[in-house]
Amino acid sequence: MQYKTIIRALALSGVILAPNITWADVSYNNEGWDSFNNNQPVQVADVTEDVPANKEAQEQQAKVKARLAEIVEEEKAAKRAATGYYVERKSYGTGRETEPPRYVKQLNKTWLKDYDTFADVDWLDIGLDYRVRYEYRDNDFRRGRDTIDEPILLRTRGFVAIKNILDPLRFTLEVEDARRNHSQFTREFDTRDVNYAEPIQAYAELYFKDTPLGKDDLGNERPISVRAGRHAFEYTDRRLLARNEWRNTTNNFQGVRTIIGQQKNDWQLDLLALKPVQRFTNQLDEVDHAQDFYGVIGDWRRWSEVVTLQPYYYLLKQDGNKVEYDANGRAAAANTKIDREIHTAGIRAYGVVGKTGWDYDVSYAKQWGNQDRLSNAGAFIAELDHDAYAYNAEVGYSFNHPWKPRLSAFYGVASGDKNPIDGKNNRFERLFGFARPWSNNDYFQMENLVAPKVRVEFDPKVSWLEGLKVDAGYSWYRLDQERDRWNGAGLRDNTGRSGKDVGEEVDIRVRFPINKYIAANLGYAHFWAGDFTKETTARAGAPTGGTNQADPRRRDNSNFFYTEISVSAF
Repeated sequence: MQYKTIIRALALSGVILAPNITWADVSYNNEGWDSFNNNQPVQVADVTEDVPANKEAQEQQAKVKARLAEIVEEEKAAKRAATGYYVERKSYGTGRETEPPRYVKQLNKTWLKDYDTFADVDWLDIGLDYRVRYEYRDNDFRRGRDTIDEPILLRTRGFVAIKNILDPLRFTLEVEDARRNHSQFTREFDTRDVNYAEPIQAYAELYFKDTPLGKDDLGNERPISVRAGRHAFEYTDRRLLARNEWRNTTNNFQGVRTIIGQQKNDWQLDLLALKPVQRFTNQLDEVDHAQDFYGVIGDWRRWSEVVTLQPYYYLLKQDGNKVEYDANGRAAAANTKIDREIHTAGIRAYGVVGKTGWDYDVSYAKQWGNQDRLSNAGAFIAELDHDAYAYNAEVGYSFNHPWKPRLSAFYGVASGDKNPIDGKNNRFERLFGFARPWSNNDYFQMENLVAPKVRVEFDPKVSWLEGLKVDAGYSWYRLDQERDRWNGAGLRDNTGRSGKDVGEEVDIRVRFPINKYIAANLGYAHFWAGDFTKETTARAGAPTGGTNQADPRRRDNSNFFYTEISVSAF
């Protein structure tokens, strides 16, 4: 709260009326008691600087200071009551989808509450969401040829959950239908865009609000939740575990999640024992019995007001004898049916540094384990030691301005394989994360990558378009290891002679609500190819170890434009 407002309130309530201020000096306008006749901002010093140095004046000054301190503490307490120990990150693209998702509302908090039948229904969460996105992709490097593609992506989601009324037993169901029309490329094996009428969440839950863990120091309960079934969720900065909201389809798992505590608490612990769900374009999804995934994720929020710590550990195990499909639902290639065991341990620290305007987000992950190497025919060659790492850091500064501008700088690294024949695998395993924070073109994944970025975000205040948000950025992309692949484009040079320079990207995004239920998202990204991309594109394929066909005439840059409309029923 501003001091000016505080002093007016104190003066008008009779707590203090300084000797140099009379009631005639206080003006009243259409908005109420608004200003003093001198029309200057009033600070504590304005009231006290001319007060005679006597006992009465000193007592009044002490009362003002004490009340100001009380108000500041009351504001902090009110904020803590609403959010608990949780502090929202400011780093770009790392905001987790909520549980339940944002399009979901409690029934009696929707427009249905106007009907008497639903006015008191607080035990049912519902949601219905539809998203359509038109994309213009000119020379999309994810594709094997230089062409213009204009797909229209359609996604419909529905959600229903029963809570409270049957506690501790609860139920959740979320269904999704993802389609793509008007594209040059086949839908048959493209689970990135296509996944017809599928339950992406369907689980039963035991929810215990009152537990032996008691409450934290702010009075927040420490609930325990055990969920069994199919799940879609996000953790930490979404780079390793994400629903993948930008993509048309959703990452999900089947198994058991245990959540100890809640977001408001000073600490929270999540335990995972899951199997990934294999997506298909033309049949119902199946549990991937070849893979087991385990995780422990912690949140420690109490240590400091400016630091939230998120330590985590993941274990991915794969039985090569059970591998049947690739990520798109095709029959798996013989050389991908490998045994592997990948351990990932990491920590993330993020926070907002008081009222300085500064914020930060840093993380480090280390991987170790082993995996098989097979010939193209599937014959065993060797067992490779897996030894990889990744780290990233972002620092931002928010200016005190009505447009809320924020400038940030980011640096991210994910290790690549140093030598394809040295008996080791150094390529970082991205697990089940999403690519959007790395590239607005969706070109890059969290492997064999070095990516510095700069970005600006702001909320322009225009009378004819409320809620407008704009962000723009510039990114540089290099391979961590020149002999490893750029997986997003299927390009590689086993000799390393093409260098590490993949390219550069500039992007801009504009978002705004059309009304309470409809929102728009428009964006553009331009990519300039670097030496690695130019060289490997000209002589791609088997000679260099890539998967794309050689195309010496392919252009060195690409353009991506999209228009997206989201509609929520509630």
